[in-house]
Amino acid sequence: MEFKDYYKVLGVDKSATADDIKKAFRKLARKYHPDVSKEPDAAARMAEVNEANTVLSDPEKRAAYDKLGANWQAGMGPDGNYQPPPNWDAGFEFTDGGGGFQGFSSGDGNYSDFFEQLFGQAARAQRAQRGGAGRAHGGSHSMRGEDHHAKIELELRDAYLGAERTITLQSARLDEQGHVIPEQRSLQVKIPKGVREGQMIRLAGQGSPGFGGGAAGDLMLQVVFREDARWRVQGKDVYQRVRVSPWEAAIGGAVEVTTPAGGTVEVTVPAGSGSGRKLRLKGRGIPSAEPGDLYLELEPAIPSAITSEQRAAWEALAKAYPGFNPRLA
Repeated sequence: MEFKDYYKVLGVDKSATADDIKKAFRKLARKYHPDVSKEPDAAARMAEVNEANTVLSDPEKRAAYDKLGANWQAGMGPDGNYQPPPNWDAGFEFTDGGGGFQGFSSGDGNYSDFFEQLFGQAARAQRAQRGGAGRAHGGSHSMRGEDHHAKIELELRDAYLGAERTITLQSARLDEQGHVIPEQRSLQVKIPKGVREGQMIRLAGQGSPGFGGGAAGDLMLQVVFREDARWRVQGKDVYQRVRVSPWEAAIGGAVEVTTPAGGTVEVTVPAGSGSGRKLRLKGRGIPSAEPGDLYLELEPAIPSAITSEQRAAWEALAKAYPGFNPRLA
C-alpha cells in the first residue's frame, strides 16, 4: 500500500490554514473535475484531490493524520509498501457530524486503500453502531448533539477482571486564523468484565452539546486490545504462547503457566509435544455467560550450550539419536 502525502496532493504546506486548504481544493477541482477537465487522468486526479481534502479540511482527521505522518517512513516495509502501526488511531476522538466520519462513502471505491486502512474501518463501525437511526429532536427548535467516537487500547487482563481506567483522548479544533489546535481531555471509564475487541462502550452525554435544549450526544469507545507477544484473541477465545524445555516436550510433565487473568494453572504437557501443539483449557477464555476457551500453544525453547558440561550433554544427546535428521522429520 502506498503512503499518501495529502499535503503534496493539494500542493500546500503542512502549516496551511483551513482557508489555504479550501482555496487549494477549489483550484484543483476546477482543473480536474471530470465535467469540465480535458486532462486524460482527470477522474483519478479528482478522486485523489477529494480524498486529500476530506482529511485535511477536517481538524480532527488532520491532527490524527499528522501524527501518523510525522514518522511515516517507519511503516515502510522492505517491499516498498506502507503499513500503518496497529491501532494507530487509538486515543483520537472524532465527531460524527461534519467534523467526523458521517458522510464518508467508505467502501464505494472512491477512496484509496490507504484511506480505507486509516479511516474506512472506523467509518463502517460507526455507521453500524448508529444503525441508520435518525437524530433525536427535543422539539421543533432543538436538536440532539452529535455523537463522538474514539478507539481505546486495553490490556487483555481488563477483559478478564473488569477495571476502571482514566483515558486521555486527543482531538483538534481550528483557531481564529484557521490553524489546527490540538486538544485533549481525560475521562474516568469503567471497563466491564468480559468486554470483547470491537465492542462499544457508551458514555452518555460525553459527545457534542445539544442545541435549543436538545440532549448532548454520546461518546462511543471502541475497544481494542493492546498487542502482546504472549497471546492473541479471536472472539472470546484466547491463544497463549507457552515455552517449554526440550525435555518437557519430549517426555512430558507438569508445568505451571501464568494465565492472562493473572493467576497460575498447572497443566500436563503430553510426551512428544511438537511446536504449535495446543492444550485447551475450557472456559478460561474471556468471561461471559458462555465463556471462551484458553488455548496454550507449546513452543520448545532450546537452551544455549555455554559450559563444557552443557556441551557434553548436547553431544551425548546427539549420540543417543544417531539417525535423527530434523530436516527429514
